[in-house]
Amino acid sequence: MPTFPFQQVDVFSAEPMRGNPLAVVVGADSLSDGQMQAFANWTNLSETTFLLQPRDPKAHYRVRIFTPKQELPFAGHPTLGSCHAWLSNSQKSPDGEIVQECEAGLVRIRRDGARLSFVAPPLKRSGPVEADVVERVAHGLHIAPAAIKAANWVDNGPGWMGILLNSRADVLAVQPDFSILAGLRVGLVGPFDPATDGTDAQFEVRAFTAAGFEDPVTGSLNAGLAQWLIGSGIAPSGYIAAQGTALGRAGRVHVQMAGADIWIGGDVATCIQGTVEL
Repeated sequence: MPTFPFQQVDVFSAEPMRGNPLAVVVGADSLSDGQMQAFANWTNLSETTFLLQPRDPKAHYRVRIFTPKQELPFAGHPTLGSCHAWLSNSQKSPDGEIVQECEAGLVRIRRDGARLSFVAPPLKRSGPVEADVVERVAHGLHIAPAAIKAANWVDNGPGWMGILLNSRADVLAVQPDFSILAGLRVGLVGPFDPATDGTDAQFEVRAFTAAGFEDPVTGSLNAGLAQWLIGSGIAPSGYIAAQGTALGRAGRVHVQMAGADIWIGGDVATCIQGTVEL
């Protein structure tokens, strides 16, 4: 049975095992779609990725991203985790930006010390969320509709909507009913109060998936939220978002606007490495 280099990494946290885990299989060109999907189903992580030789000459590597149920064209924490694994297994150490090829196209990634950042992809859907959907979301979050300060589509592929609450405390107090939210991808965001919440982050984020669970730290959601919050003047051009607090994690997403680009960054740590037989 063929053997492949393997890593399980933790993304969006400077503290290992406090972010969002990702399994990465390196040099997976010989694996079939079925083998990739079966392994992703077995790891039972939110995503498992497979690194391959690029097809586009402008890319340094190609990645395929699988949930336990399906392949995704793009996702945020798998992008950073895959890049980390590629760098640690590659003979190359390119100067400047790294270019990742995925099903959604080419993604630019940059390094700042140990931190990696990707450019937020264009939004496929934006603008205010429809009133009836907002009402359903409020019901599913067990909050009054008036507690929602703003609601905007922040969909860069997965279908996220952004729901702005008054405070970090309000975000952390939410207890979702996934039977009501079924089929919706809801991202909550609320500002820190420096006097009570500290100053290591400026916003708290939570991500409720359409599959009925809370995601620890979510790159795609934070990318969409950043485009909305910065574009509407709710957030400054650079900030840090905390995520995963309600799950006992310590995720930190570093957001920075540079020119027309918004970069979504985080630390990545290798927690498990070795080989896997597939």
